[in-house]
Amino acid sequence: MPQRTTLRVAVVGTGRMGADHVRRISEVTSGARVSAVVDIDAERAKGLATGIDGCTAYTDPAAAMAADDVDAVLIASPGPAHEAALLTAFEHDLPVLCEKPLTPDAASALRVLEAEQKLGHRRVQVGFMRRYDAEYMKLKELLDSGRLGRPLMLHNRHRNATLPVPGFTSEMLINDAVVHEMDVTRWLLDQEITTVTVMKPRPSSNAPEGLEDPQFVIFETDGGALVDVEMSVNCQFGYQVQAEAVCENGTARIGDGHGMLVNSAGQWGGSIAPDFVARFEDAYDREVQAWVDATRRGEVTGPSSWDGYAAAAVCEAGVRAQAEGGRITVELVERPSLYR
Repeated sequence: MPQRTTLRVAVVGTGRMGADHVRRISEVTSGARVSAVVDIDAERAKGLATGIDGCTAYTDPAAAMAADDVDAVLIASPGPAHEAALLTAFEHDLPVLCEKPLTPDAASALRVLEAEQKLGHRRVQVGFMRRYDAEYMKLKELLDSGRLGRPLMLHNRHRNATLPVPGFTSEMLINDAVVHEMDVTRWLLDQEITTVTVMKPRPSSNAPEGLEDPQFVIFETDGGALVDVEMSVNCQFGYQVQAEAVCENGTARIGDGHGMLVNSAGQWGGSIAPDFVARFEDAYDREVQAWVDATRRGEVTGPSSWDGYAAAAVCEAGVRAQAEGGRITVELVERPSLYR
């Protein structure tokens, strides 16, 4: 794609995340504008497009991607629709930022890998936004420097105040929530996850009937590290994400949120973000800006389709571990040369 002064982006899916990305590209991101919005709800798409100069509303992703004024695609539709949208983008050789999941399962993710390899070059950045969070970036830099020696363990806490969406299931704790720890584990440690174990205490009284919440998830990696994740979607007090790396010569912890502390009326303390959008707003901004900047340079950076596939494979092992108990082995194909 020839470099353009302004990248013209089609946003596919205009629900909560898609609409937020439309706002982000229009108001925060430099070097890009929204030229198309796509949603099966024609009125919702039209409503968004009406407020943006030069933006066209579509109900068909293929029609938007074939338009002359579309240089790149941001996919924020539900996961089951991602494979078709990605394959259509490949037909037009369009760069893509695809919100997680790449696809809902490892088999469909493999099909995306195979299609992208036929292009001979990467086209996809997967939306694992924690890699763009300032604290996670500092932790990654520290671990990569080797100053603390080899990482031995990684402790994670991931807590939601209340259910992220109605109808949230036990399997979604793995596929929609712990998937973030799966990706940051692989990224921070530069290791693949080899086994998953899921342990479940007595459910919280705050959890709806049938929802096994909280859960305690353990990963083992091919580099010999142990990783645990305490996952809750009904902690009641706010949205909290923390990580602590235990290394040979020290430890490093992020996520305590030590911003402003207030002393007042016999109490002291700070605030806790209400949800993931507020907690990771800066990370989303950096993620989209990095994608736009790389795309305008003719490059693809960030989490790849391989990372999306690996996360899907670990999720499948995690869901099996929920149902069957014990240590479940993660099944991965050999990593293709395009993603090394």
